[in-house]
Amino acid sequence: MAINSTLLVNPSAMGKIDVAAIASGIDGYRLMQAAGAHVAACVLRHYPALVRAVIFCGPGNNGGDGHVAARLLAESGVDVCRYGVEPRPGGDAARAHADCPGKILPLADWCPEPSDVIVDALFGAGLDRPVNNEIAGLIERANTAETPVVAVDLPSGLSGRTGRPTGACFQACHTVTFAALKPGHLLMPGRVLCGEMHLCDIGIPARLIASDDPISCNHAGLYNDYLPAADPAQHKYKRGHLVVFSGPLISGGAARLAASAGLHAGAGLVTLATPPGAVMVQATHLTAVMQRSLKSADDLEQWLEDPRLTAFVLGPGFGDLDKARDFVTLLSGAKRPVVLDADGLSAFASDTARLSALFSGETRLVVTPHEGEFRRLFAELSDDPQLSKIDRARAAAKILNAVVVYKGPDTVIAAPDGRAAVNAGAPPWLATAGSGDVLAGIIGALLAQGMPPFEASCAGVAMHGEAGDRAGRAMTAEDLPPHIAPL
Repeated sequence: MAINSTLLVNPSAMGKIDVAAIASGIDGYRLMQAAGAHVAACVLRHYPALVRAVIFCGPGNNGGDGHVAARLLAESGVDVCRYGVEPRPGGDAARAHADCPGKILPLADWCPEPSDVIVDALFGAGLDRPVNNEIAGLIERANTAETPVVAVDLPSGLSGRTGRPTGACFQACHTVTFAALKPGHLLMPGRVLCGEMHLCDIGIPARLIASDDPISCNHAGLYNDYLPAADPAQHKYKRGHLVVFSGPLISGGAARLAASAGLHAGAGLVTLATPPGAVMVQATHLTAVMQRSLKSADDLEQWLEDPRLTAFVLGPGFGDLDKARDFVTLLSGAKRPVVLDADGLSAFASDTARLSALFSGETRLVVTPHEGEFRRLFAELSDDPQLSKIDRARAAAKILNAVVVYKGPDTVIAAPDGRAAVNAGAPPWLATAGSGDVLAGIIGALLAQGMPPFEASCAGVAMHGEAGDRAGRAMTAEDLPPHIAPL
């Protein structure tokens, strides 16, 4: 028996896991009893002075979990009131209802009392449509009264697939879920609406906790086997040569951040490719980062003949969008990995088809858009309310034949082959100017050292978050590079 804390399972896939568990010979009511016991334990652990537990029970198995929790809370001496509807006859929820004495009151009868703690067992992850007006009114009363809510599986009104409310939605203090997390637990704003997450083992065998849809929490198992190995015989060129393109005189700081991050992330050499007019200013800031004066596309074409240049970052503070397009065209022909960020993305905002054509074949491109940049590149994806952030990142990855690092508090990393990972562990203070430039440099350094694009992106996002943790709440982007450490 187990849980899988690295897999994200869509609600439809979780339903199949439940069916497979029962088909394997596991008693479904036993699973429900275990689920309800975890819910009751969560309530008692976090609300030890509880006076009245209010259990909202829906008609399905989520409601059945609520009935089990209600019985166990009552047996522990808590005053329990159940509101909702009786379950459909004949199933495990009906059995749980029959095993819990007392009547179920109409939802409309609930009036908040200061001592209440709510157990939301109305719908869970199975609902992907707006709740009705009666439930919406109930949610409004609970939220207005700021009554603590412990949600079973997911707060009612929250989509387990997209992480977005479908209408009115509970704000939970705690959410108790089972076997594996759902995307809605990590995608924003679902992560906030779930409150503190509790992933619990209810007795489903580990072999059944699987999905044919490869969505993961970002974790070391995705990239550990691909991390650069320390070799006593290696020299700096064997550790990769990363090139970061700088912008004009007034905007060179972003490229310096990316270049410094690249050095700290392990690249053997980092060169800042700088317009002639900015060389002297950049030289006053650089020590270990090298510099090359690069005026035109002709200069770049000649430089690319050097096979020791192993990866490129273009975009942070670059400025000239026409020049960016020319440079990216040349880089695509060099058949080496490229990270595009900021102005490197803006240069193709109205022509994603051109960018896609440049990087057809083997995946060598990583793009790192934040929400605004993603919208400018893929307005048709951003405007579709049925698509989750994972769906949008995957679609964009296929369009561009690139790994997409769709940044935010719920950064999604997606590959053209459908692999996707959600990173939800980064500290909120990374939301500061220049932080994305640092991330681009980290990913560029890992690519320069030979990591594949998807694995380099997952590892880079993890390293970026850990650097933020070490730098602390008062950090700025300039503080991050010294805190970058190998995984």
